[in-house]
Amino acid sequence: MAEEQFKRHIAFKLRINDILIGKPIIEQERFKFLELGNKQIGRVNVIANIVDRYDAEGEKQYSFLTIDDGSGQIKIKAFSDDLHKLKDLTQGQTILLIGLLRYFNSEVYISPEIVRVLEPEYLLIRKKEIEKKQIDATPKPQDKQEITAIKDKILEKIKAAESEGGIETDQIILNLRETSPEVINQEIKKLLEEGIIFEPRPGKLRYLG
Repeated sequence: MAEEQFKRHIAFKLRINDILIGKPIIEQERFKFLELGNKQIGRVNVIANIVDRYDAEGEKQYSFLTIDDGSGQIKIKAFSDDLHKLKDLTQGQTILLIGLLRYFNSEVYISPEIVRVLEPEYLLIRKKEIEKKQIDATPKPQDKQEITAIKDKILEKIKAAESEGGIETDQIILNLRETSPEVINQEIKKLLEEGIIFEPRPGKLRYLG
Protein backbone atom coordinates (compact mmCIF):
# COMPACT_ATOMS: atom_id res chain seq x y z
CA MET A 1 0.00 0.00 0.00
CA ALA A 2 2.84 2.40 0.92
CA GLU A 3 4.46 1.68 -2.46
CA GLU A 4 1.25 2.49 -4.31
CA GLN A 5 1.03 5.79 -2.40
CA PHE A 6 4.56 6.76 -3.41
CA LYS A 7 3.81 5.87 -7.04
CA ARG A 8 1.16 8.62 -7.02
CA HIS A 9 3.63 11.13 -5.60
CA ILE A 10 5.75 13.46 -7.67
CA ALA A 11 9.15 12.16 -8.77
CA PHE A 12 11.48 14.95 -7.61
CA LYS A 13 14.24 15.96 -10.02
CA LEU A 14 17.35 15.74 -7.85
CA ARG A 15 21.10 15.47 -8.00
CA ILE A 16 22.42 12.34 -6.30
CA ASN A 17 24.13 14.40 -3.60
CA ASP A 18 20.73 15.81 -2.62
CA ILE A 19 19.53 12.26 -1.96
CA LEU A 20 22.67 11.39 0.01
CA ILE A 21 22.35 14.38 2.36
CA GLY A 22 18.63 13.76 2.99
CA LYS A 23 17.44 12.28 6.27
CA PRO A 24 15.72 8.84 6.09
CA ILE A 25 12.56 8.89 8.22
CA ILE A 26 11.85 5.51 9.83
CA GLU A 27 8.55 4.70 11.54
CA GLN A 28 7.93 1.36 13.25
CA GLU A 29 11.16 0.06 11.69
CA ARG A 30 9.93 0.89 8.18
CA PHE A 31 11.29 3.53 5.83
CA LYS A 32 8.63 6.19 5.18
CA PHE A 33 10.35 8.89 3.14
CA LEU A 34 13.49 10.97 2.77
CA GLU A 35 13.37 14.37 4.44
CA LEU A 36 15.18 17.06 2.46
CA GLY A 37 14.55 20.60 3.67
CA ASN A 38 10.77 20.92 3.81
CA LYS A 39 10.19 18.11 1.29
CA GLN A 40 9.13 14.53 1.98
CA ILE A 41 10.56 12.51 -0.88
CA GLY A 42 9.50 9.01 -1.86
CA ARG A 43 10.19 9.08 -5.62
CA VAL A 44 13.03 10.60 -7.60
CA ASN A 45 13.87 11.52 -11.18
CA VAL A 46 17.62 11.27 -11.77
CA ILE A 47 19.91 11.47 -14.81
CA ALA A 48 23.30 9.79 -14.30
CA ASN A 49 25.99 7.59 -15.81
CA ILE A 50 26.27 3.88 -15.04
CA VAL A 51 29.71 3.28 -13.51
CA ASP A 52 29.35 -0.29 -12.27
CA ARG A 53 27.08 -3.32 -12.61
CA TYR A 54 26.68 -6.51 -10.57
CA ASP A 55 24.35 -9.43 -11.39
CA ALA A 56 23.69 -12.35 -9.07
CA GLU A 57 22.63 -15.63 -10.65
CA GLY A 58 21.19 -18.74 -9.03
CA GLU A 59 18.24 -19.13 -6.69
CA LYS A 60 18.20 -15.45 -5.69
CA GLN A 61 18.61 -13.32 -8.77
CA TYR A 62 19.16 -9.57 -8.56
CA SER A 63 20.96 -6.74 -10.34
CA PHE A 64 22.73 -3.78 -8.77
CA LEU A 65 23.83 -0.75 -10.80
CA THR A 66 25.96 2.06 -9.41
CA ILE A 67 25.22 5.43 -11.00
CA ASP A 68 27.10 8.73 -10.81
CA ASP A 69 25.99 12.22 -11.89
CA GLY A 70 29.11 14.10 -10.83
CA SER A 71 27.69 15.03 -7.42
CA GLY A 72 27.76 11.54 -5.91
CA GLN A 73 26.99 7.86 -6.41
CA ILE A 74 23.98 5.74 -5.52
CA LYS A 75 22.81 2.21 -6.27
CA ILE A 76 19.83 1.02 -8.28
CA LYS A 77 18.65 -2.36 -7.01
CA ALA A 78 16.29 -4.64 -8.93
CA PHE A 79 14.89 -7.96 -7.73
CA SER A 80 12.66 -10.65 -9.29
CA ASP A 81 9.91 -8.91 -11.31
CA ASP A 82 11.98 -5.73 -11.80
CA LEU A 83 15.06 -7.44 -13.27
CA HIS A 84 13.96 -6.83 -16.86
CA LYS A 85 14.09 -3.05 -16.29
CA LEU A 86 17.89 -3.20 -16.00
CA LYS A 87 18.46 -6.08 -18.42
CA ASP A 88 20.17 -4.32 -21.34
CA LEU A 89 21.96 -1.57 -19.43
CA THR A 90 25.75 -1.44 -19.43
CA GLN A 91 28.57 0.50 -17.82
CA GLY A 92 29.18 3.87 -19.48
CA GLN A 93 25.58 4.55 -20.52
CA THR A 94 23.72 7.68 -19.48
CA ILE A 95 20.22 6.97 -18.16
CA LEU A 96 17.07 8.71 -17.01
CA LEU A 97 15.81 6.92 -13.92
CA ILE A 98 12.47 7.34 -12.18
CA GLY A 99 12.19 5.19 -9.11
CA LEU A 100 11.20 4.68 -5.50
CA LEU A 101 13.61 5.42 -2.69
CA ARG A 102 14.36 2.49 -0.42
CA TYR A 103 16.46 2.17 2.74
CA PHE A 104 18.23 -0.95 3.96
CA ASN A 105 21.27 -1.63 6.11
CA SER A 106 21.92 2.12 6.60
CA GLU A 107 21.92 2.71 2.83
CA VAL A 108 19.48 4.65 0.63
CA TYR A 109 19.03 3.13 -2.81
CA ILE A 110 16.59 3.40 -5.73
CA SER A 111 14.12 0.76 -6.85
CA PRO A 112 13.57 1.34 -10.61
CA GLU A 113 10.17 2.13 -12.12
CA ILE A 114 11.18 3.67 -15.48
CA VAL A 115 14.65 3.59 -17.06
CA ARG A 116 15.56 5.22 -20.39
CA VAL A 117 18.94 5.44 -22.12
CA LEU A 118 19.85 9.03 -23.06
CA GLU A 119 22.61 10.85 -24.91
CA PRO A 120 25.42 11.91 -22.51
CA GLU A 121 24.73 15.65 -22.97
CA TYR A 122 21.45 15.24 -21.02
CA LEU A 123 23.54 14.92 -17.85
CA LEU A 124 24.78 18.50 -18.25
CA ILE A 125 21.31 19.73 -19.24
CA ARG A 126 19.83 18.29 -16.03
CA LYS A 127 22.64 19.81 -13.93
CA LYS A 128 21.93 23.27 -15.36
CA GLU A 129 18.16 22.78 -14.99
CA ILE A 130 18.48 22.02 -11.27
CA GLU A 131 20.96 24.85 -10.68
CA LYS A 132 18.58 27.34 -12.35
CA LYS A 133 15.70 26.06 -10.24
CA GLN A 134 17.75 26.58 -7.08
CA ILE A 135 18.67 30.12 -8.13
CA ASP A 136 15.02 30.95 -8.94
CA ALA A 137 13.98 29.63 -5.51
CA THR A 138 16.42 31.92 -3.68
CA PRO A 139 14.55 34.78 -2.00
CA LYS A 140 14.88 37.97 -4.02
CA PRO A 141 16.35 41.06 -2.31
CA GLN A 142 13.66 43.42 -1.01
CA ASP A 143 13.82 47.17 -0.56
CA LYS A 144 13.81 48.87 2.84
CA GLN A 145 10.12 49.75 2.71
CA GLU A 146 9.13 46.13 2.09
CA ILE A 147 11.42 44.90 4.89
CA THR A 148 9.99 47.47 7.32
CA ALA A 149 6.43 46.41 6.41
CA ILE A 150 7.28 42.73 6.99
CA LYS A 151 8.95 43.56 10.30
CA ASP A 152 5.86 45.51 11.42
CA LYS A 153 3.57 42.59 10.51
CA ILE A 154 5.72 40.15 12.48
CA LEU A 155 5.70 42.49 15.48
CA GLU A 156 1.90 42.88 15.26
CA LYS A 157 1.46 39.09 15.36
CA ILE A 158 3.75 38.80 18.39
CA LYS A 159 2.02 41.65 20.27
CA ALA A 160 -1.44 40.24 19.52
CA ALA A 161 -0.45 36.88 21.01
CA GLU A 162 0.81 38.31 24.34
CA SER A 163 -2.44 37.45 26.15
CA GLU A 164 -1.92 33.81 25.09
CA GLY A 165 1.67 33.68 26.31
CA GLY A 166 3.32 34.27 22.95
CA ILE A 167 3.28 32.81 19.44
CA GLU A 168 5.22 30.09 17.63
CA THR A 169 7.55 31.08 14.79
CA ASP A 170 5.86 28.45 12.58
CA GLN A 171 2.51 30.14 13.17
CA ILE A 172 3.86 33.49 11.97
CA ILE A 173 5.22 31.81 8.83
CA LEU A 174 1.79 30.25 8.19
CA ASN A 175 0.01 33.56 8.72
CA LEU A 176 2.37 35.50 6.43
CA ARG A 177 2.28 33.13 3.46
CA GLU A 178 3.13 35.89 0.98
CA THR A 179 6.57 36.27 2.59
CA SER A 180 9.28 33.60 2.36
CA PRO A 181 10.18 31.75 5.60
CA GLU A 182 13.84 32.80 5.09
CA VAL A 183 12.93 36.51 5.21
CA ILE A 184 10.63 36.03 8.23
CA ASN A 185 13.32 34.16 10.17
CA GLN A 186 15.84 36.85 9.23
CA GLU A 187 13.61 39.64 10.60
CA ILE A 188 12.77 37.68 13.76
CA LYS A 189 16.49 37.28 14.40
CA LYS A 190 16.94 41.07 14.07
CA LEU A 191 14.07 41.73 16.51
CA LEU A 192 15.67 39.33 19.00
CA GLU A 193 19.06 41.03 18.62
CA GLU A 194 17.46 44.45 19.10
CA GLY A 195 15.83 43.27 22.34
CA ILE A 196 12.30 44.06 21.12
CA ILE A 197 11.16 40.45 21.49
CA PHE A 198 12.47 37.40 23.37
CA GLU A 199 12.22 33.61 23.27
CA PRO A 200 10.93 32.03 26.50
CA ARG A 201 11.75 28.74 24.77
CA PRO A 202 13.08 27.87 21.27
CA GLY A 203 10.53 28.74 18.60
CA LYS A 204 8.22 30.63 20.98
CA LEU A 205 8.21 34.44 20.70
CA ARG A 206 7.03 37.14 23.12
CA TYR A 207 7.02 40.95 23.11
CA LEU A 208 9.25 42.68 25.65
CA GLY A 209 7.24 45.90 25.51
